[in-house]
Amino acid sequence: MTNTHPMHGPNKFKLGVFSMNSDGGLTLTKVPERWPATWPDIVAAAQMADKAGFEFLLPIARWKGFGGEMNSREWSLETFTFAAGLAGVTQNIAVFSTVHVPMVHPVFAAKALTTIDHISNGRSGLNIVCGWNPEEFSMFGLGLQAVDDRYGQGLEWFDIMQKIYNSSEPFDYDGKFYQLKGVSGKPAPIQKPRPVTLNAAFSPPGRDFAAKAADYLFTTFVEIDKGREHIDDMKQRAAAQGRNVGVYTTCHVVCRPTQQEAEDYYELYASTMADTASVDHYMGQKEKFSGSHDPDAYRLHRKRFAGGAGTYPLIGTPEHIASELVKMQAIGFAGTTVSFVNFKNELPYFIDKVLPLLREAGLRH
Repeated sequence: MTNTHPMHGPNKFKLGVFSMNSDGGLTLTKVPERWPATWPDIVAAAQMADKAGFEFLLPIARWKGFGGEMNSREWSLETFTFAAGLAGVTQNIAVFSTVHVPMVHPVFAAKALTTIDHISNGRSGLNIVCGWNPEEFSMFGLGLQAVDDRYGQGLEWFDIMQKIYNSSEPFDYDGKFYQLKGVSGKPAPIQKPRPVTLNAAFSPPGRDFAAKAADYLFTTFVEIDKGREHIDDMKQRAAAQGRNVGVYTTCHVVCRPTQQEAEDYYELYASTMADTASVDHYMGQKEKFSGSHDPDAYRLHRKRFAGGAGTYPLIGTPEHIASELVKMQAIGFAGTTVSFVNFKNELPYFIDKVLPLLREAGLRH
């Protein structure tokens, strides 16, 4: 078992598996082989990724499905307990929790994350989400705040967590969003001064939050070369805070022996068999409330939302996919997540065929 958190490991381009905790993964499709997100299948795929040297497992935080025929992501496993369970069946890979700030109190979150850090011997991580989906907020009796207030609350939430981890005495907290008395919490995490943090942000307020609270930012782009703008922007915002924030992206994958096979399957699951009503609902909600994508993405790339929640498509042969990943690393991305229609069925081919090419390219050991 490693004593260095995998996100700080030696590979030039790091890999994570994204969204295994939710039915369909990132897809909005009706194909019968879509990801069922059952625990045995999740464990099998997680252990494959762990053995292959992937750096991290990242779940999505969903409380409500997106309607349509499949109501994808209604079946979704809670992410603190998800990470704790995976910590017990893996050896080296980082296990992240994705947490909605308004729905989870920071005192509870700090304790839960510490618990996972001890279970995993320092492999836990936290993906901080300030929230965007009003339907999920309503389930908790919450209204969707203005963007500045969402990130303002997020900063207080993060500040409280850090104080719990690094204060030797109980403390009071008097903020705009939290008024707390006699806060304390032991044990501290194994990681110092705290577990690794992620944030996915696209809007300027979100990027400013990431500059203060995240070790790594996740961002999307329409074309790889445009990703450089996001990296430069984040570096400037982080530097203004005296910090360095790495930048990751996120991709959905169809890897097949020939380009035509890959493209045919992508067309099948993301167009012919797309859950149309669900795609319409998801895209409408994201565009109105999230600000997580370039505006062009909604106009030009509906297929990408059915195929992988608007993330970048890696569709083709192992050689094509490896070449795309090399381009991402060359412009400054620290790594990417990958998702599939069915993780258990498709990860083995990606591991066997793409990872050796990344090693040959010098991106991974």
